[in-house]
Amino acid sequence: MNMPMLLAINLEYVLNAVVFSLLGAVILFLCFWIFERITPENLWKKILVDNNVALAILAAGFMIAIAQIIASAIHG
Repeated sequence: MNMPMLLAINLEYVLNAVVFSLLGAVILFLCFWIFERITPENLWKKILVDNNVALAILAAGFMIAIAQIIASAIHG
């Protein structure tokens, strides 16, 4: 296989990785924004101002769970 063809294939994989990474990050942000809106309290205020560690762990668990779902959907 010649070098320009190999480079074109590698660039395609890199471009796909970047596009799907950005798409996954946007979807994760939207899901967390919706989660923030449906909860009765302001999560960021409770986590940052009130130092609520339990709520921070809940938010992190939510983000990890949604990220796994997004990764599985993108991966196929």
